Amino acid sequence: MIKPVLQDEVFLADVRTAAISQEDLHIWWLGQSSFLVQWRGKHLLFDPYLSDSLSHKYATTDKPHTRMTELVISPDSLDFIDLTTSSHNHTDHLDGETLSALMRVNPEMQILVPTANRTFAANRLGVAPDQLEAIDAGQSIKLGSFELHAVPAAHEDLAKDDLGRYQYVGYVAKLGPWTIYHSGDTILYDGMEEILLQWKIDVALLPINGRRTERRVAGNLWGHEAANLAKSIGARMVIPCHYEMFEFNTETPEEFEKNCQMLGQAHKTIRAGQRWSSFELK
Repeated sequence: MIKPVLQDEVFLADVRTAAISQEDLHIWWLGQSSFLVQWRGKHLLFDPYLSDSLSHKYATTDKPHTRMTELVISPDSLDFIDLTTSSHNHTDHLDGETLSALMRVNPEMQILVPTANRTFAANRLGVAPDQLEAIDAGQSIKLGSFELHAVPAAHEDLAKDDLGRYQYVGYVAKLGPWTIYHSGDTILYDGMEEILLQWKIDVALLPINGRRTERRVAGNLWGHEAANLAKSIGARMVIPCHYEMFEFNTETPEEFEKNCQMLGQAHKTIRAGQRWSSFELK
């Protein structure tokens, strides 16, 4: 099993050390599409999956979710989170075990979900729907130190509920002078670039595991598509994700890196538990 670069207490020590640099943006990859973001001592968690719930759920099925990378950190240890997002209802993006633990140790933490998924998410977490913040694609919300804008995501289509609200979204998060795009699970769709060009994106966090029919799950961007999307929206930096979590649903970052290099797109492949900081921008 892959060992995270930083793990447990060593990981937490790095989070504390990074906080000394108040003006820099810091991002840690926690595996799959989970990222911890820090700016001026405030912390945002994108789509945390910090359990083995899926491995247990599918252990005796014909689609085992065999974990490839050890857990970076237990959610019980993350008692400093201000805001957590879920981009859609799939368990690796809305994990009841992870979120319940986070809520216990962060009683003031806010959770943001797509409006279409609010009732489902509340049922999974055992809370009232009005305890969750909600947003639909095309809307914006200010939560504490964070300003978030929801954009459509296609996993693999632009699914909507009966009221026309998007069931899969990505988030454009503004933290002071910094802008991050976390796509959630998505493939390319018509008009995607035009939507994202509304913002000057500093860091794009994009999946690269692609889509293979034999996996029998909804797919994502391939590595070359992630590289091209980052370039077309003018992202100053792109970091890949959604790989090296489950054996049946992964790819290597080689195609992504090769295409970024060919395009002249700034990129950084960070390993689970590793930090990227804005002072690395050229």
